[in-house]
Amino acid sequence: MDHPLRLDRVELAVRPWRTATVAVALVAAAELVALLVIGGAWLAKPDPSAPAVRAKTTKAVASTPAPRAAQAKVATRAKVAPVDLPRRNVKVVVLNGNGRQGAAAAAASRVSRRGYRIGVVANAPSHDYPRSIVMYRSGFAAEGRRLARDLGVPIVSPLDGLRPGQLGGAHAVLILGT
Repeated sequence: MDHPLRLDRVELAVRPWRTATVAVALVAAAELVALLVIGGAWLAKPDPSAPAVRAKTTKAVASTPAPRAAQAKVATRAKVAPVDLPRRNVKVVVLNGNGRQGAAAAAASRVSRRGYRIGVVANAPSHDYPRSIVMYRSGFAAEGRRLARDLGVPIVSPLDGLRPGQLGGAHAVLILGT
C-alpha cells in the first residue's frame, strides 16, 4: 500500500531556504542602493576651486538661446576656467628659492612689466628649489595659471607649505628655482 506524501514535512524543508534567499536578496538590494547613493554623491561633488565659474556659465547658457553648435562651443569653453581678475588687480609674492642674490628683485621687475602688482619680494624658506613654481590661493587657480603662462613657468599648484595669511593679501606666489 502506498503512503501518501506528507506535504508539511516538504514545506518545512523548503521554507528555511526561501527565508534565507529573501533575506540575502534584501541585504544585497540595500547595499546596492547605498552604493548608488554614495557613488552619485561622489560624482556630483562640485569642484571647490571654481564654484562661481559654473554658476556664471550656467546662467550664460540658460539666458542666451543659441544653436547646438554654439552651445557645444560654450560647453567646451566652460571647462577652462575664465580669469576673473585683470592682471592689474592680481597681487603676486615673489620668493627667491635658488639662492642667487637679486634673483627675486629681477623676477619681480619682470612680473611687474607684465601688469601684475607686486606684494612681498623676499627669500624663500629654503634655497633648494630645482625649478620655478607658481602657487595660487584657493579660488584663484585661473589667475595662477595665467601668471605661470605669462612667465613661462611650467609648474602650477595650489598653495603648499604657505598659509594664505602669510601672503599679505596676495593671490599668487612665484618661487624661483635654479
